[in-house]
Amino acid sequence: MLAQLLRLILVALLASAAPWSLAAGPQRIVSLLPSLTESVCALGACERLVGIDRYSNWPDAVLQLPRLGGLDDAQIERIVALKPDLVLAAPSARVIDRLQALGLDVRVLRSETHEDVRHSLHELERLLQLPGRAEPLWQRIQARIDAAAARVPPAVRGQRVYFEIDSSGYAAGAASFIGETLARLGLANAVPAALGPFPRLNPEWVPRHSPDILMAVDRDLATMPQRPGWQSLPALRQGRHCGFPHARYELLIRPGPRLGEAAELLADCLQRLPAKP
Repeated sequence: MLAQLLRLILVALLASAAPWSLAAGPQRIVSLLPSLTESVCALGACERLVGIDRYSNWPDAVLQLPRLGGLDDAQIERIVALKPDLVLAAPSARVIDRLQALGLDVRVLRSETHEDVRHSLHELERLLQLPGRAEPLWQRIQARIDAAAARVPPAVRGQRVYFEIDSSGYAAGAASFIGETLARLGLANAVPAALGPFPRLNPEWVPRHSPDILMAVDRDLATMPQRPGWQSLPALRQGRHCGFPHARYELLIRPGPRLGEAAELLADCLQRLPAKP
C-alpha cells in the first residue's frame, strides 16, 4: 500500500513539473462526467481530452480515449499517469480529495439544473481560455428549446408527466433539469419539487397518482404493464407514453450542451401522442 502511494506521488510530481501555459489554458484534460466531456467538446476543445469516464460516448471523437472508471471507482493511478493539466469532476466523485492531495488541478462542476449547465459552460470557457464561446452556445441551446416548445400540441400542454430514470423507482421530479425542460415545453410534472430532483418512489406511487403521460427508456416502458397495479393506468391503456431507445434516452438524462436536442426529442414524441379522451 505504501509503495503504491509513493508511486502515485512520484508520478504526480513528474506530471506537475511542466505546468500548462496560462495563455493557452490546460492542454491535457481528464473528464470524469459525460456532461462535462460533452461540454468541453461543444466548446471546441475536444482534442485536449486525454481521458474520460466509462460512460462518456459523445461525440465520436472521444470514443477511443482511455476510460478511467466512474464516480465511485475512478482509477487514480491511471489518471495520474496521463499527466493531466486539469481534471473535471462532479461533486459526488469520490476521488476528488485524493487527486488534489497528489497535486492535480481538480475542478468540481455541478450539472443538476439548467443554470448549472450555463455556469459550467462559462467556467470551462474561462478555464480553457476560449473567450466568447460559452454564451453563443448557451443561446443556441435556448433557441432550440424554445423552438421545441412551439411544436408541442396545445392539447398536451399542462398534462402531468412521469419521467422514469430507473425501473427501481427513481424518477425525474419538477426540481430536476429534466423537470425544467418539461416545464419549458409547457408540461406539468407528476412528481412535485418537494420530493427532490430525483426521488425514489414506492411501487404504488405511480398508480395512485395516475400521470397523464409516461416517459422511460423503451425496455422499461415495455415491462410497465407487468408491475402490480400499473396495467390499469390510463396512460398505458391509451398509448399515451414515450419510450426512447437507449442511445436517445441517454441524451435526455444528461445535463449538458445537448439540452436543446433533448427538448426536440421530447417534442417529437409529444406530437405523436393520441388525444386524451
